[in-house]
Amino acid sequence: MAWLSLSVVDITNQFSAGNNIDSGFHDRLPNFLFLIYVIALFTFYKARVAVADRLNLIELLWRIFVTGMLTTVVSLGIRSLDLVFGGTQLIKNVLVVDFLFLINLGLLTAFLIATFVVWKRLILYQKNKRLLVSWSIFEYILFGSILLDFAYIPGKEYFQIIVVAMGLIVSVNMKWVAFLSFKQKWKSILLLLLTLLYLIYFYMNLASYRNSYEFLSILSNSMFIRSAFVFTSSYAIFSLLVIVFNLPTTSVFEQKLKEVVNFQRISQSIQTEKNEEQVLEILLESAVRTVEATAAWIEVKSTDKLFLDKISADKVHSVKSDFSAAGLSFRQKIQSNENKKTGVYGKVRVEEYRSVAYFPIWVNDVQEGMLYLLKDVRDGFSKELLEIIETFTNQAGISIANFRMLNEAIATERYKEELKIAKQVQAKLLPVALASNNHFNISSFTMAADEVGGDYYDSYKISESKTALIIADVSGKGTSAAFHMAQMKGVFLALSQMDVSPTEFVERSNLAISLGLDKTSFVTISYFVIDTTFKTIVFARAGHVPSIYYSASEKTASYFKNKGLGLGIIRSANFKEHVQQTSITYQPGDVLVLYTDGITEAQNKHQEEFGYDRLLRLVEEHSTKDDSIIQEKIIEAVYAFCDNELLEDDYSLVVVKFK
Repeated sequence: MAWLSLSVVDITNQFSAGNNIDSGFHDRLPNFLFLIYVIALFTFYKARVAVADRLNLIELLWRIFVTGMLTTVVSLGIRSLDLVFGGTQLIKNVLVVDFLFLINLGLLTAFLIATFVVWKRLILYQKNKRLLVSWSIFEYILFGSILLDFAYIPGKEYFQIIVVAMGLIVSVNMKWVAFLSFKQKWKSILLLLLTLLYLIYFYMNLASYRNSYEFLSILSNSMFIRSAFVFTSSYAIFSLLVIVFNLPTTSVFEQKLKEVVNFQRISQSIQTEKNEEQVLEILLESAVRTVEATAAWIEVKSTDKLFLDKISADKVHSVKSDFSAAGLSFRQKIQSNENKKTGVYGKVRVEEYRSVAYFPIWVNDVQEGMLYLLKDVRDGFSKELLEIIETFTNQAGISIANFRMLNEAIATERYKEELKIAKQVQAKLLPVALASNNHFNISSFTMAADEVGGDYYDSYKISESKTALIIADVSGKGTSAAFHMAQMKGVFLALSQMDVSPTEFVERSNLAISLGLDKTSFVTISYFVIDTTFKTIVFARAGHVPSIYYSASEKTASYFKNKGLGLGIIRSANFKEHVQQTSITYQPGDVLVLYTDGITEAQNKHQEEFGYDRLLRLVEEHSTKDDSIIQEKIIEAVYAFCDNELLEDDYSLVVVKFK
């Protein structure tokens, strides 16, 4: 709308001037409409670029190229009218010439503004406060130059010099060029050349109008057009030169970038849950890309596995045999602090290969593998490339070591969690309180050397007068012992309900437990049945440490020494020949003490065992006290003997005091 208004007003003024009549429009109205046209164009293209904020640099240059191409095609179409109507009065008519000029002026202005907006985006690609201030000053001065076209002001030519100078100052900001790839730079060169051609064509076209027709609008000599043309052209030229001079270093920059990316991939391989094989594959791929190797492979010493790139396994063996046969003289580098070979390289003439380099892969000071690189040119490996590959191999070794440590940590955490669960389960297998009644009281204590243990004790009230009592010790420690302890609990609860004799209990337990035990494991038990009606204790022992019995009437304590083999040692019917059942009558004040060998075998710092005699004397010394006090005194004595250090075995204690 601004351009159409400008065209109507300017053509009317031309018609009025040619016929000496008053048009009714102010002479400077076209300048004002041109100002509105420029502002409208700037707003339009600025909005378009803002919408296309995600466009990359090449796409922005492409948009300039397309805009220039469209405007140039339209302008060339207008110029073609000279070829068709060049000799006619129509094409020489003042109004026609002025209208064609205004079309070309509008096209040039549109192209200049579109280019200006994109150049602004490129200049401010990596902006800072100082650059923003400089650009703002330049932008205000440039658009302010339109106001100087309204009237003749002395010295305004100097103002144009200021505008051009500011444009040249901001034009030196070309940080965006560094972010172009080699391919993108070639595309940029082509697009910038075409942009320059469009600008030159438009300016020459406008100049031809200005030189051929003196009656043209005063806008034909606009300071804004000249200043904008100088800025857009100079920035295009500067960008073109900078890109051309950067071309030789682009490939080196891209190579370094690839090296950084490859190093990052190897460094992050452990963080992205990659296994050792994937780390080695990344190492091989990165090394091949970095040195542009003709062929390469990695050997893993522990498994003899090969990771291949552009070479077969058969050819690998052939090449390696030719290495030794050729009597190669390799140069090698030795680390200053460690006698480790870090890289070997040299010339070779094996099949199509002319140079070779290989690097050991160290993982925790152990050589786990070797990386081989081959090239089909002599001296194909520079010192810089070898140092990069050496860094890659070192980082791969660190990643593999970290991966293993991470797996070990995960396994340890998983094991701790399993132990925690096993400990919770085992805590539920041991009774909170044993069965007491009006004839006796029972106290108990247990502690596992590890998270879980193999000691077990329990009681079961068979009837109002009969109570079954058991203590057991599974060979070994940890989760396997806890598992067999759980089996023993199931056997105890099943058989004690049947009210079988201690002998039969031990025989049946041996048959049941043997089915689930491995050949190197066994279980020792002592099984008691207390009958309060007849005041008897009937018991049998299967390899367990002898229980202590204190007689209140005799005021002495002694060990039950009936024979018996542990469950699972003999896994046949012959086991019953090694089972002995014993029966005694208890009296008020008598004490029965059941325990596991962790107590008697507890050692002090002199490697002395707590022993059976100390335990016997303790029972006699505290026999007149309550069952709970007897239990506490024994445990305190054991800890004091061991200097309050942790015991090396599971230990349990059950004290029965008869009323």
